[in-house]
Amino acid sequence: MEMKISGPTLCPYLTRKHGPVQCEGAGSLLLQDSGLLGLLALCKTRSSRQGICVHSSAIKLGFQDQLLLNNHLLPFYASCYGIDQARKIFDRMYIRDVVSWTSIISVYVRCGNHQEALDLFEQMLRSGVVPNEFTYSIILQCASSLLDLDLVTRTHAQTVKCGFEHNAVLGSTLIDSYSKCNMLEEASRIFTEVEYRDVISWTAMISACIQAEDWGEAMRLYASMIASRVVLPNEFTYSKLLKACTSLGSNCARTVHAHIIRLGIKLNLVVKTSLVDMYSKCHRMADALKVMKQTSESGVMLLTALITGYCQTGDYKEAIAVFQQMEIAKISPNSFTFAKLVDVCSDVPVPVLGKQMHSRVIKAGLTHDVSVGNALVDLYAKWPSKSGSIMDFVRVFEEIASPNVVSWTTLIAGLVRHECEVEAFAAFEAMQVDGVCPNSFTLSAILKGCESPKFVAHVEKLHAYILKAKLGAWDISVGNSLVDAYARFGRVGEAMSISREMPSRDVFTYTSLAKGLNQLGLHRKALDIIACMHDESVKIDGYCVACFLSASASLAVVEMGKQLHSYSVKSGLNSWISVSNGLIDMYGKCGSMDEAHRVFVEVQEPNVVSWNGLISGLASNGQFCGALSAFEDMRLAGACPDGVTFLLVLYACSHGGLVDMGIEYFNAMSSNLYGVPRQPDHYVCLVDMLGRAGRLEEAACAIETMPFEPDALIYKTLLGACKVHRNLVLGECMATHAMELDPMDPAVYVLLAGIYDDAGKLDMGEQTRRMMKERTAIKCPGQSWIRNSLITTSLAF
Repeated sequence: MEMKISGPTLCPYLTRKHGPVQCEGAGSLLLQDSGLLGLLALCKTRSSRQGICVHSSAIKLGFQDQLLLNNHLLPFYASCYGIDQARKIFDRMYIRDVVSWTSIISVYVRCGNHQEALDLFEQMLRSGVVPNEFTYSIILQCASSLLDLDLVTRTHAQTVKCGFEHNAVLGSTLIDSYSKCNMLEEASRIFTEVEYRDVISWTAMISACIQAEDWGEAMRLYASMIASRVVLPNEFTYSKLLKACTSLGSNCARTVHAHIIRLGIKLNLVVKTSLVDMYSKCHRMADALKVMKQTSESGVMLLTALITGYCQTGDYKEAIAVFQQMEIAKISPNSFTFAKLVDVCSDVPVPVLGKQMHSRVIKAGLTHDVSVGNALVDLYAKWPSKSGSIMDFVRVFEEIASPNVVSWTTLIAGLVRHECEVEAFAAFEAMQVDGVCPNSFTLSAILKGCESPKFVAHVEKLHAYILKAKLGAWDISVGNSLVDAYARFGRVGEAMSISREMPSRDVFTYTSLAKGLNQLGLHRKALDIIACMHDESVKIDGYCVACFLSASASLAVVEMGKQLHSYSVKSGLNSWISVSNGLIDMYGKCGSMDEAHRVFVEVQEPNVVSWNGLISGLASNGQFCGALSAFEDMRLAGACPDGVTFLLVLYACSHGGLVDMGIEYFNAMSSNLYGVPRQPDHYVCLVDMLGRAGRLEEAACAIETMPFEPDALIYKTLLGACKVHRNLVLGECMATHAMELDPMDPAVYVLLAGIYDDAGKLDMGEQTRRMMKERTAIKCPGQSWIRNSLITTSLAF
């Protein structure tokens, strides 16, 4: 029987996406009784229009329930039309075997939808279908992607129970899975237990060592493989091994290259691409170009490797030039090429170039590709809001056919970068609804969006999720993000508890703890962290030194500050601007202005924080004219003062009795010369300055005319001046306003009672004190630190 098929396709998805499709475009199909295998072969070509016509023809012929046909249609629809269309085919299948289940599970794993893949695996087991070695291999890949060691070990045990312990395919997958879960010893044990180590097993173990950054062990395994003479490396082994050479240096790279030539390994595109990639990462572009010229064959991956090399050396013009050569040679860039080129555009601050590359991606029809889409989302997310709206990268994200965990993580990081924290949390929830499990990078990105105290509940939820997913046990970045989040909220107890539960801690962990302790005023405990870092051999970096210097400055412990100064010089950290600024601040607060000035002079390019530290030190040590002189030096050096600078200048004028000069600075700060907007703190300084000079009416006028609602502090400031200058009427007015805003502040009652006492109204003074007691506005005792030998004690007064 012969039948000619023509007419529109029966697939509604294709009709919706592309309009009616005629089978004549693929040529008329002559179907015979034995034509099913021909149909399957056409499906394997991944030609979308022909494949749809084949499926349409199969339905008309009544083959839609053929198991073999449907098993081949699953990967076809997944490849051409995404996971949703493949799932529709699977759900319509009346008969499913292990191939069907394995195929659909693998589709979900490839798309990063690991939870749905695991759910399907459970359904498969409940349906009575027995998994084979390929099914278990895919589940192991899923478990390792989730960094779920428990699932890896349970799946491993099941494979042994099913008699697959000596299976070469599973052996290689197990090695890879354990290595991804940071269990290199277990991976090595499995490798030694494999009866027959083929080239795949050797390659998997070498790759595991490289993944663990154990470059020396990777090279030792390679040497053992060569020495055994049973199995020789192939092109895939060298493609992995050459990655280790990137870290071991160019000499190692040349040695391995010589082995490739000596063993007669064919310099095909895989090896050639790996060599170009290796030399590029070693910044030896001349050697990379020599490899390019050895053969006339140059595929898209090879040219992409060359583009990547130019990107890594910062030669973006050459990278674009290679891309243009590809277009001239009519070599169609693939998704990886475009992803790299989009990365180039994200590193170059020229939005027009990025948009041009985006248009090329659209022209190539790759907007739905996940790797290209991820790069585009990152490109638009990195741009400042003036170069493009937030909706630009959200719109690009929505065009990705099957967003994976990288897609969602990039989107969340972009939203956090643009301070859209609420939308970032919504995206975090949406990715889980979509079946994509967050990884350590996702959690680190979303935790960065929890800087405001109003998001403390979100941090607690994320903490619970991390504990449930057991991610904190495997990835230090997740633990560090949690420690940093709790420390920012002042919940240092929780932060320290998490740090103790972490299998290891690094400098970021301890820096976050030190910052949190400093914020709470627990400076001595912050300094105690130095001993903890020393015990765990964690090297202190510049940011950490700056935190410890801040603690030393707050405690005025100049001895510890000098030790940190000495360490920073020996470690070369004194060149860090944050360390220099910390030293200036520390010496200034400890009264050692000569040392502070010496450190300042050594700073090659002092920033506004450096100048503020110097001015603050001079002003706080009574050198008010010196502080104003430093401000003039700052202006002449071309540095731009900020709001803090003017606070310090006004403080110097106030305490130095330079009222008229202070008023001039106050008036000048918001002028075109400086352009620094006045804040409430600046008005407090102005009122304090006028009050100290006895110009109380001017101070009161400044409060009435300020463009902000006065707070209790500014009223209390003028109240203090009224106490000094014995102005009862204005003092009563200021006290009334201050009590209305903060009735629990004992200082207001104490000052008002003192004014009454000075005015001879002792009964009013006693009445004010009784009011303070009735309102339980209790004055906290002051504290003074006294250092006796090596013991520091706190005395209340």
